[in-house]
Amino acid sequence: MARVEYPNVDSPDAQQMVEQIRKERGGRFPHLFHMQLYNPAIADGWLRLGSAVRFKSELDDATRELAICLVARTTGAEYEWRAHRRIALEHGFSEAALDGLLDWRSGEFDARQRAVLALAEQLTTNVAVDDATFKQASDQLSPRQMVELVTTVAYYNMVSRFLVGLQIDLE
Repeated sequence: MARVEYPNVDSPDAQQMVEQIRKERGGRFPHLFHMQLYNPAIADGWLRLGSAVRFKSELDDATRELAICLVARTTGAEYEWRAHRRIALEHGFSEAALDGLLDWRSGEFDARQRAVLALAEQLTTNVAVDDATFKQASDQLSPRQMVELVTTVAYYNMVSRFLVGLQIDLE
């Protein structure tokens, strides 16, 4: 059970955001967004950034989902893990690879994927990324994709901290 009761969404501002969330999330109204509706402006900003990260990026879907899954596992965000593990499977990752994601150096992933995972891991655990790790990733990705990768990792760290901090219920 969430640490804070989910807000009432009967107000016109909240209802407008509920409809926007459903529109942008395939008819769904996830608990993550429901909790944010204590302040519809936060939900709006969060939705816009999340939509840009997920749907308006040059970073390919598989790379994005791999980074998100590492953030979810590293931060212990089960809600995020369940949602994005399913998407990562749809993008061709094996269950074994995802289940062993925290041991990503084991040889399950190619050089590009390892470079992305190294960057995601350092951003999540240290915030700072060392020059060698950044170079490895930037050798694999365009400058725009690097910005999108860092934004993706940063955004999903925010998501994780919100989910875990408030103990948002699984869907």
